Amino acid sequence: MKSLFSIVAFFLVQTFFAQNIYLNKIEKTKDSADKFLYSISSTDISKAEYLGEIEVQGYSSDDAAVFSAIYKKAKEIGGNAIAYKPFESIDNIEKPLDPQHYKLGVYFLSKENFINADENLYLFAGSSNDQKIRINEKDFILQPRSFVKIKMDEGMTYVVSTKKLLGSTIRVKKNVDGEGQYYLISGGKIGGANNNDGTLHIKSGDITGLEKSFGEFLKLIYKPLTF
Repeated sequence: MKSLFSIVAFFLVQTFFAQNIYLNKIEKTKDSADKFLYSISSTDISKAEYLGEIEVQGYSSDDAAVFSAIYKKAKEIGGNAIAYKPFESIDNIEKPLDPQHYKLGVYFLSKENFINADENLYLFAGSSNDQKIRINEKDFILQPRSFVKIKMDEGMTYVVSTKKLLGSTIRVKKNVDGEGQYYLISGGKIGGANNNDGTLHIKSGDITGLEKSFGEFLKLIYKPLTF
């Protein structure tokens, strides 16, 4: 009897915490071969075509798998951009994104309208534990599921290392093409690289270089920190 109760309880927990990702609204489709899926601001939205809406229900700690599912849903209707879409509230106050339940608008934006001026360095803590890092001889602690944005100066080298035995060290300079750079600080894996799901990354110890599409998604669902 006890074993039966344990099995039932297990499946109830799995059901309660199951995650569902729906393409629950399709306004139009676009014939697009773009492989990227960037997040866009309200300024960019005014220049974009609205295609539909994705709803995420339930929490998952596997952010790569979540983004992969969102990416595939967006590509079904030709989207190359997403934006957080707050739920309507009685007081008209925009609520922050809740990782257990949120909506994303799916858009198509022509390449010439993408604002490519994000020259920052982004460091994400994807673990369930605090991540200790050192940036140019200064120590910081990144809380779980948070990130820090670092404005990079021209010609300066930023040395980022993890304060662990046999930890990793990277040296980063400002990109000449004006692109932002995204890294995950974590002792665990984030899933295998896949050229077809937008999460392409390069693993180097406990510092992982992320493709821009995945990095911009993490900016949407993680908490920004300031030091």
